[in-house]
Amino acid sequence: MLQWDVIGDAELSVLADPARLRSVRRIIGTSATATTETGRTTPIEPTAGDHTTPTDHTAPTHTEPTHTEPTHTEPTHTEPTPAKPTPAKPTPAKPTPAKPTPAKPTPAEPAPAAPDTARPANAGTGTANAGTGMAKTEKGTKKTTEKSGTADEAFDRLAMLVRKLIDSPMAVVCLVDVETQHLAGHVGMPSPFAESRRMPLSHSFSRHVVLSGEMLVVPDTRADPRTRDNPAIAELGAIAYAGAPITDPDGLVVGALCAVDVEPRAWTPSEITFLGEMAAVCSSEACLRITRAAEEEARRTAEEARRTAEEAHRTAEEARHTAESAHHQLELLADLTEALAATMDVEEGMRRLGRIVTERLADWCVVALEDGPLITAVHRDPEQAGTMERFTALAVRSRPDIRAVMAAARRTGRIARDVAPELIDAELRAIAEEAGLAEALIAPVLSPVQRRVLGAVILVNGPTRTRFSSAEVRTVAEIGRRAGMAVENSRLYREQRHVSEVLQRSLLTELPVLPGVELHARYLPAQNGAAVGGDWYDAFEQPDGSVMVAVGDVSGHDIEAAATMGQLRNLVRGDAYGRDDEPGALLTELDQALHGLRVPAAATAVLARVRRAHSGYSVSFANAGHPPPLLLLPDGRVQVWWVPPEPLLGLPPHDPRTTTVRYVPPGSTLLLYTDGLVEDREQLLDDGVARLSEALRAAATRPGDEVCERLLRVAPRRSDDIALLLVRLT
Repeated sequence: MLQWDVIGDAELSVLADPARLRSVRRIIGTSATATTETGRTTPIEPTAGDHTTPTDHTAPTHTEPTHTEPTHTEPTHTEPTPAKPTPAKPTPAKPTPAKPTPAKPTPAEPAPAAPDTARPANAGTGTANAGTGMAKTEKGTKKTTEKSGTADEAFDRLAMLVRKLIDSPMAVVCLVDVETQHLAGHVGMPSPFAESRRMPLSHSFSRHVVLSGEMLVVPDTRADPRTRDNPAIAELGAIAYAGAPITDPDGLVVGALCAVDVEPRAWTPSEITFLGEMAAVCSSEACLRITRAAEEEARRTAEEARRTAEEAHRTAEEARHTAESAHHQLELLADLTEALAATMDVEEGMRRLGRIVTERLADWCVVALEDGPLITAVHRDPEQAGTMERFTALAVRSRPDIRAVMAAARRTGRIARDVAPELIDAELRAIAEEAGLAEALIAPVLSPVQRRVLGAVILVNGPTRTRFSSAEVRTVAEIGRRAGMAVENSRLYREQRHVSEVLQRSLLTELPVLPGVELHARYLPAQNGAAVGGDWYDAFEQPDGSVMVAVGDVSGHDIEAAATMGQLRNLVRGDAYGRDDEPGALLTELDQALHGLRVPAAATAVLARVRRAHSGYSVSFANAGHPPPLLLLPDGRVQVWWVPPEPLLGLPPHDPRTTTVRYVPPGSTLLLYTDGLVEDREQLLDDGVARLSEALRAAATRPGDEVCERLLRVAPRRSDDIALLLVRLT
């Protein structure tokens, strides 16, 4: 093992150069499928070896070879001395440019070697032959085993050519990484290196070539300080070494083409030159493989990038589609919520639900509620409106079918998919099939308060429409919940409004029937709020035959205002009944009573007393900050009884209130009203009074109840309570 603690940083940086290591791996990787001249490929498995440490070295001085024809002599078969064998060596001539192409070696069973055989001079015969699988050692040969199917044919041919022409027992194409020397091509290597095609860096002479970047020629590795401790001397019998660098396209040394002898050897210049030329051929092959590997890596990288981009594009498309779908579903739910919140009428709300759902989710929709029952059917195709009307009419009469739908909704309390209700009514079933009945979703309409199923929303698609997606199924379930909330809100609103109206009407007076005086009244609560308020009217007969009429408005239109109004009305009645005082005096005493009793009231009011006179009627009245009364004369003219303004009721008492007296002819109509009938934020009060006067004049000949209805239409908006009292004097 090479000791990394003794290797220099400079040497380690050379061996561990990332660019150089990348080239080595590319050569090894492409050698696994290297294409030979015959078109066949042989796989190679690149493996990693043990950590080793190179030693310092000095590169030899190279001289130009002499191109002379060597003289061949027959080897003398004598026993060499153990100290230093002296075999007869030929001096091979420099090969001509047209180098012979050796035939592909045919693996053969190695023959047993003679025990005392010297290295022959002929390069093509003897134990150095490429086909024998024998590696020469001192005083004999060593049998090796080469595993077929793991060889790199191209590099093996180059190694065989070197061994034949240089006549060395071993020739190796070495690739050196930071831990292992890979035997990309070799001839004559013994086991186990021949099979594994690698060896530890501790056995490597070629690492010195990589470190120096120059050819290394060692006649006797045992005498050279750089190599004398190398384990390969003992294990491989590597005595003489000559290695030429193999470079990558960037000039980095990735390995060496080397020849190894088992005896000391003085390498000739022609052999060194030939080794260098063959190393250049190896470099060309290595560069070609590196280029191909780089191109293949680039292709794979590009392909992977393309696949990654496609996957990213698909993911982005799916994310975009999901986001768009989520946006559409949220938009649908927002529109549905807004539409349902804009009305408290259940039937209208369910029609709006059907229109929104069929625009975006389904071909047609049916909403069935147990209350009634209420059935609403809507189709996305306007031409199917008549069909949906017939479906609705038939569905209301077909109680078994309604019960079946409700049972399907109540069965689990959750959305049911791919469940088309079995319709018992044949005509109803025919209409459903005509509208298109391929897929159906039944979503229960759930009450968030009572936690029970109130009905069902049925979404139906025809055969030409795609199936409901999972996101749409979740949206339909949410539609059922919001429909249930709308139905429950409407129910609670109706109940609350009913209670409020009953309370409000209980606080209002039942108008008396009096001779010569026709009384009509109306009260409308504000559209917003609790359907109760502080507006009131009152009329009662005094013991002397006169009639007291009053209209007032307590600030606010809620339960508190209604309660205060009830107290104020009772105080007016109790204070005025049985007394002959004028209205101004009665309102003055009412101010004192409100202040003394600490009634939290701030109100406007008009209190009037109607008496018979010789020529008709006298009307005396007092106005506490209230809109002016109107009088419709028999000739159709309308008088507006403006008087100087006086403070509201409930304020601290001050000067006594005044009374105004007017005489009116028989056939006149007196109108008292609250500000909700004439006030508009965008107009002056005078404009509202003028508009009401014109409506009163136009309805002069109409019955009293019809006049009241027409006057209510004058109101610009229903943001405030409205109370009016119509007094016809006959």
